[in-house]
Amino acid sequence: MKHLQGKVALVTGATRGIGRGIAIGLAEAGATVYVTGRSLNNSSSDAVSGSLSETQSAIEQVGGVCIPVQVDHSDDEQVRLLFERIQDEQNGQLDLLVNNAYSGVQAIKDAYGQPFWDFEPSLWDAINNVGLRSHYVASIFAARIMTKRNSGLICTISSWGSISYFFNIAYGAGKAACDRLAADMAVELKPYNVASVSIWPGIVGTELFSRFASEMNQTNATEKNNSFISDRYNWETPLLTGRVIAALACQPNLMRRTGRVQIVAELAKQYGIVDENGNRPTSLRSLRFVLPVALPVLRKYSWLIPDIKVPWSLLLLSALSSPKI
Repeated sequence: MKHLQGKVALVTGATRGIGRGIAIGLAEAGATVYVTGRSLNNSSSDAVSGSLSETQSAIEQVGGVCIPVQVDHSDDEQVRLLFERIQDEQNGQLDLLVNNAYSGVQAIKDAYGQPFWDFEPSLWDAINNVGLRSHYVASIFAARIMTKRNSGLICTISSWGSISYFFNIAYGAGKAACDRLAADMAVELKPYNVASVSIWPGIVGTELFSRFASEMNQTNATEKNNSFISDRYNWETPLLTGRVIAALACQPNLMRRTGRVQIVAELAKQYGIVDENGNRPTSLRSLRFVLPVALPVLRKYSWLIPDIKVPWSLLLLSALSSPKI
């Protein structure tokens, strides 16, 4: 169903991974989708490299309209020119911004399993410059367009790492800040009928994360606490997040959700959305996920476990380690 027909969307960092999946999901729904990335064509020999032209081809295969724009999101002037172009080409219309651009994956991989003091302070910038900071910059320019039309949605891609230790300190602090960014933007944007939400996918099998999981299988990193990663248990494809955002963007009661975290698997269940393989992964706070992670023997029988949410209060006592008050 083309329920986003006539809408204009921008997905930052869409040459591969979750950004590409989001762009395809929005295009499936009929939106005109601008996509950004640093590589226009794939000239790299890297097995997991990606390009804007590849994303454009994937979008056109589902009958969508894609406008690729080569942008380095560490350069504020390039970002400003991007939004100026959208404003000119779309007569001042931008309905949806998805803040997804992220350049910290390699830094996370390089630092994995080692204490933060073994690295230079520049690790913070490698993980949070094109990510947290670039989301803030893009949101400034998007808000200037959206507030004039009293309509719009800004989705900031975050993760469960904002409330529980995952990968490293710079990653967790950056994701917690993404949630805060989305929540505080919602306060100032609400009078203009512009919504701002934080999006939490589950475990997404992107090209880079799939390779990371394969490498974990070949090392001693497959500890009990991380075996659900190497086992690819309850993984999602990038397309699921795109389909969920597409459904979210056309909800008549969208402003009721502004300022809050939106969990992809839970919205998929609520809206009746399935992943590209026809499956529907469960939320990471569902009993159906939590029990098999703690007891791997249950993974083959997870369908027998009720798909009910574990209360945050219980998760905070055990699995999650967010700041306590």
